[in-house]
Amino acid sequence: MNSGVLLNETQALNSEQIEMATIGYARVSTDGQSLQSQTEALHAAGCGRVYSEKQSGVYTDRPQLAKAIAALAEGDCLVVCKLDRLARSTRDLLNTLDAIGKAHATFKSLGDPWADTTTPHGRLMLTVLGGLAEFERHLILSRTAEGRTRAQANGVRFGRKPSLTAYQRAEALRRRAAGETLTEIARSFNVSHMTIARLGSE
Repeated sequence: MNSGVLLNETQALNSEQIEMATIGYARVSTDGQSLQSQTEALHAAGCGRVYSEKQSGVYTDRPQLAKAIAALAEGDCLVVCKLDRLARSTRDLLNTLDAIGKAHATFKSLGDPWADTTTPHGRLMLTVLGGLAEFERHLILSRTAEGRTRAQANGVRFGRKPSLTAYQRAEALRRRAAGETLTEIARSFNVSHMTIARLGSE
């Protein structure tokens, strides 16, 4: 092979390696906690940039995480110290990993060696996790539907609580039959006149 061609290929490979970035993300839940240990660990792991924030995992709106994912380019890797810094539920984790994957980037958790999409084993583990989460979701939906069916069979009514009690409905119907206006009846029960108009047709 021509030495010039080999040199060009080597330079291109080195250029790709330089362009690939390792980006860190650190998070603590309250202002009283420190980000220092996380940021130091991420820098030690080779992260050139670290996005950090003090935000509870309860909130899905995490601006710095969004910036970290937006900064990912093809071949980059997002690194966290532990999975619970990235997500608070399996579904949240899978949604975040999907966003990272769409950027053609990878993910790694320093404290959870199995959560590493830079390796075939890590990708397999997360695929299995995704399957389990989907199975769990299916079970929850099935149980909810079964419980709803049993409750309805036992006379439980779902939906919005009636605006008027049975006694109030009977009283409103009596007053309506006596010629009182819908507006007057509705005002006395603190409901809309349409509620009174619908009585008897429900």
